[in-house]
Amino acid sequence: MPKLKTGTIRVTAEEDKAITAAALSDPDALPLTDEQLRQLKPARPRGRPLGSGSKVQVTVRFDEDVIKAFKSQGDGWQTKMNGALRQWLQEHCRI
Repeated sequence: MPKLKTGTIRVTAEEDKAITAAALSDPDALPLTDEQLRQLKPARPRGRPLGSGSKVQVTVRFDEDVIKAFKSQGDGWQTKMNGALRQWLQEHCRI
């Protein structure tokens, strides 16, 4: 029987060998080969993408249909809205 120590289960070397052998015998849980490990790509970071560092937080009101249209595009709607405003500026203000 495993010994408990401050919430941790202690496993003997013999138990560890038995657990490892059982895991290796499962065809659905075989370890990845070196080639498979090389092909792995890092996971995309979760959460908000890194900003430019030059954003300014403001409070502004838009018509409900405008916000709904951008939000219907899914994640990144604020970035798309910023891009649309930037495009308008380039076309009308020559920035």
